[in-house]
Amino acid sequence: MSSARSRSRRVDSPVKAAAELPVSGAADPAFACAVTGFARLFPHPRFGGGALAVYLDGQPVVDVWTGWADRRGRVPWSADTAPMVFSATKGVTSTVIHRLADRGLIDYEAPVAAYWPEFGANGKAEITVRDVMRHRAGLSQLRGVRKHEVLDHRRMEDRIAAAPVDSHFGRSAYHALTYGWLMSGLARAVTGMSMRELIRTEVAGPLGTDGIHLGRPPAAAPTRVARIIGPQHKIGNPLFNVVAPKIAALDASAAFGAMYFPGMRSVVQGDTPLLDSEMPSANGVATARALARMYGAIANGGQIDRQRYLSAQRVAALTGRRSLSPDRNLIMPMAFHLGYHGLALPGVLPGFGH
Repeated sequence: MSSARSRSRRVDSPVKAAAELPVSGAADPAFACAVTGFARLFPHPRFGGGALAVYLDGQPVVDVWTGWADRRGRVPWSADTAPMVFSATKGVTSTVIHRLADRGLIDYEAPVAAYWPEFGANGKAEITVRDVMRHRAGLSQLRGVRKHEVLDHRRMEDRIAAAPVDSHFGRSAYHALTYGWLMSGLARAVTGMSMRELIRTEVAGPLGTDGIHLGRPPAAAPTRVARIIGPQHKIGNPLFNVVAPKIAALDASAAFGAMYFPGMRSVVQGDTPLLDSEMPSANGVATARALARMYGAIANGGQIDRQRYLSAQRVAALTGRRSLSPDRNLIMPMAFHLGYHGLALPGVLPGFGH
């Protein structure tokens, strides 16, 4: 047992929710303030629940959870509860690509079309893997796609492969949804496997965790999906439904054009139909401890439990220069570099993630 783990102890509910649901798990006493602050985020069932996990020098020092995993405050959050992590999925998807690059299957400087020939259509033959992973491919906008298309990952891969670039080509413009299909199309061309399969074979399996999936976990998996807490009413907004597509079609629509599609709210309501698709930018399902374990390995030079996950040389290349240039879609500096981003703020310690 490591020294970090040996200092961990059961958490004695520093704060209880209104329904008297305690904080469960273990934490190093040095992180007591973090645990207390975390617990205060969930004072009532209507705020749902969550988990907090921290690794230090490759060892877990915080692994706690509290609150509720359903909308009615009847199902307690557990160690195996996993929410849909939305854009944090991009970090997992990027890690798959780095694992493939580590084995020499992908070169960041090579054109994407060298692996995925269909991608070279409409003048995209010279766009490199690095361009895509820095959100500079000029393919961020959804361009009027319909809900049924968004829920069909193969169709979206084909659509993106055939698309021309937009006016943001060569400049950072957050690919909010298209990034995932760009990565899955590339990875499929290289391996013949879907991103759902690759997240299991390149992330969950090597890290020894069940807690990371793309989309809904199999029924037999220990991981249980938390319900999304949000408006469940089906009442539409006729004015929004008319205006939104027109705004999204504008060249200056920024992040709205990169994320909007008709019916977008409905895919995260009810039983969350989005989970039955593959959207490698947004519908990952992960426990906090599993996601922390992945980043814990990377932050520890690519090694965890004395096992090599990524080469030290690969990890060293994952950070880049902090850019203060605003992202064209998010209108703020994001410092994207090989799929992750930093915080381009003075005084903030170096780091990256998503």
